[in-house]
Amino acid sequence: MTGSTPYHPGERAVQARAGRSDRADHSGRAIGGTIPAVAARFLTERQVLVVGAADAAGRLWATQLTGEPGFLRAADERTLAVAARPAADDPLAAVLAGPAEVGTIALDPAGRRRMRLNGRSAPDGRGGLVIAAEQVYANCPKYIQRRRPQARPAAGTPHAVAAGPVLSTAQQLAVATADTFFVATAGPDGRVDASHRGGNPGFLRVLGPDRLQWPEYAGNSMFMTLGNLELDPRAGLLLPDFGTGGALLVTGEARTDWSGQAAARLPGAERVVDLTVTGVLELADATPLTWTDPEYSPANPPAAA
Repeated sequence: MTGSTPYHPGERAVQARAGRSDRADHSGRAIGGTIPAVAARFLTERQVLVVGAADAAGRLWATQLTGEPGFLRAADERTLAVAARPAADDPLAAVLAGPAEVGTIALDPAGRRRMRLNGRSAPDGRGGLVIAAEQVYANCPKYIQRRRPQARPAAGTPHAVAAGPVLSTAQQLAVATADTFFVATAGPDGRVDASHRGGNPGFLRVLGPDRLQWPEYAGNSMFMTLGNLELDPRAGLLLPDFGTGGALLVTGEARTDWSGQAAARLPGAERVVDLTVTGVLELADATPLTWTDPEYSPANPPAAA
């Protein structure tokens, strides 16, 4: 935070460049440092928490933790208890075994709701985490595909099935047909944020085995992701496989293309983000859940051809 604003200089610079400073000030009033009762109830009902953090080498990753409803619990108005930790093959397993800056987002696809909680995580001594909340806020329902969870009784322990510096052909296909991903970025103080991106299949574009691109649609004007990227290009993407319970984790460096030419090529884009891929990990059995087929958000612009 800078003075009386909840935003850091990178976020302020992007808000000004986009001409949205006034709207950002309005949206910023929703950012708090405590977990209100309505948010506590929302968290208790969730079965998935997306977590972003930097690994020991400083690379940013986004992953997911899962459990039965109740595995997330507001221990008090400033503390989120998480009864789960990443599996051994997860790139964040080692770092979350100790104190770490984390960004989290809890999504309710069925109700098209989401909330973010960023803060400092520590192991709880019982195989889970406690997160001291620093920023807590809800987001609008735009671009969330409606899905409902389904139990997968035969699910095993999360484990890596492929890893490398770039995307394989099969992984490129999975990316090109995705309608949802999550992105972790970091601010100038090392604090991490995790955010949601959604659109029709094809909105996340594969330009090569080491390059991805996506449009930035109209949102809440906070520009927390782009504000972080303004000062720190590191980014981590999580692409859940809603049909199998697997997940694709991607890390790399991103930059924002503000040119009108780039935005004009992608329907609905206000600007475009390019990601250079530097690492990929594919997990099987990342979650014991699968999800119903999507009902696409009516806010989704058409994907580019």
